[in-house]
Amino acid sequence: MRLHGKRALITGGSDGIGLAIAEAFVREGAGVLIVGRDAGKLETARDTLTGEAKGGDTVETLSADLAASAGIDAVAAHISQSGRPLDVLVNNAGVAYFVPFEAVSEEEFQQSFALNVTAAFFLTQRLLPHLGGSASVINISSYFANKMIPKRPSSLYSLSKGAMNSLTKSLAFELGPHGIRVNAIAPGTVDTAMRRKSIVTLPQQAQDDLTAYVERSYPLGRIGRPSDIAGMAVYLASDEAAWTSGAIFAVDGGYTAG
Repeated sequence: MRLHGKRALITGGSDGIGLAIAEAFVREGAGVLIVGRDAGKLETARDTLTGEAKGGDTVETLSADLAASAGIDAVAAHISQSGRPLDVLVNNAGVAYFVPFEAVSEEEFQQSFALNVTAAFFLTQRLLPHLGGSASVINISSYFANKMIPKRPSSLYSLSKGAMNSLTKSLAFELGPHGIRVNAIAPGTVDTAMRRKSIVTLPQQAQDDLTAYVERSYPLGRIGRPSDIAGMAVYLASDEAAWTSGAIFAVDGGYTAG
């Protein structure tokens, strides 16, 4: 197993991409701690992950709101009290507001950056003393940092994910001397609950236009599944990626190739 004996923390790990990554990590022998806000969803996720775990692999959950400093404090305290180093940190928790630029509220702006950028920055900082010498930090970005979709207003989301890409590259330089690798995965459109929630708010014609755009624009002819992202996360968490740092990996069905 490629992650045998490793310990990973995954934020936003109770559903979607985060849960798929947690499932893949557990199958590869890692112990995981998943962090999320919804205690009920975390309990359901733990049941799912426990069914995947083998032998002494551990599955833990922690309810915390990473958009608030108290949530970051709670995670850091949990890791410190455990007395075990972390081998992998996946900064996956995020929120997506697809609101026209002229309509973005200050509250939406602050919430977007609090979870998509600030949480990843300060959680990584607080956990730095607990990251092992060959640890891997994996940030979940988005193709929206570099490529847009017509009639899909993304100024706020794109801005936050562009910041995540910059953070990834700068931390690769700053943390590299400590032996810590930092990379990001930039998924294309993935079928998650968060995506479905954002799509349903669009007018029906806009939904139809978006579906047609995806079908003709993705070389592989479909949007992604959460499991499509998990494989790259396993690689970046593994010793196979020992000389891989500072990269933004597009996992998007070929969408950004053109």
